[in-house]
Amino acid sequence: MGLKERQEREREAVARAILDAARDLFVSHGYHNVSIRKIAERIEYSPAAIYSYFPSKDDIFFALAEEGFQLLASSATEPPASQDPIDEIRSMFWHYYVFSKTHPEYFALMFIDRTVPRITRDWHGFEFVAAMKQQLHERIQRAVDSGAFPAGTPPHAVFRILLTALHGAATLRICNRMERGEDADVLAHATLDAALQGLRAGSAVNCQLSECADTEVRTDRHDS
Repeated sequence: MGLKERQEREREAVARAILDAARDLFVSHGYHNVSIRKIAERIEYSPAAIYSYFPSKDDIFFALAEEGFQLLASSATEPPASQDPIDEIRSMFWHYYVFSKTHPEYFALMFIDRTVPRITRDWHGFEFVAAMKQQLHERIQRAVDSGAFPAGTPPHAVFRILLTALHGAATLRICNRMERGEDADVLAHATLDAALQGLRAGSAVNCQLSECADTEVRTDRHDS
């Protein structure tokens, strides 16, 4: 192994250590309560060394969020073949809940912590997230066109309603807010089925939810 290759591997290893330490600290203490200094202390590096890898705390978060969305995308499987388009929609949204179980630390950081910077669809590292969302919208539109949902049902409303249903169950489980003896998976299944039944009955026909504009900006950077 040449010197340059060894240096690149060492740099990758340090960057990985920074990300792992930051992820653990962000999840356990909250993004807003973690500083670059705390991350440096966790891996026994100086804050200046951290800045040589990531310009700011926000950049560390964005790197972790990109990893999380890549995990969410790469772990998705093709929905099972079915004559009912609703089965396909159910499977695709159930994957979101499964992700919260297989990668709870990423889920908590990406979707629960209210203090993290905002991710926008036009930010350079997240174009693939917009593509994932567009694919879901297209599948929902096909379900509307097939009659699985009433004509005029807005795909974005279906997307947000189903996402909200499963997000609630996932958050209750991750935050240990389940009732004693309650099964989070059973609750998530029941919530998803209830939402789908309501949508099939036309609950979202007149539900006009505004989609975020492509020009939305991120929140202020946190470089502490």
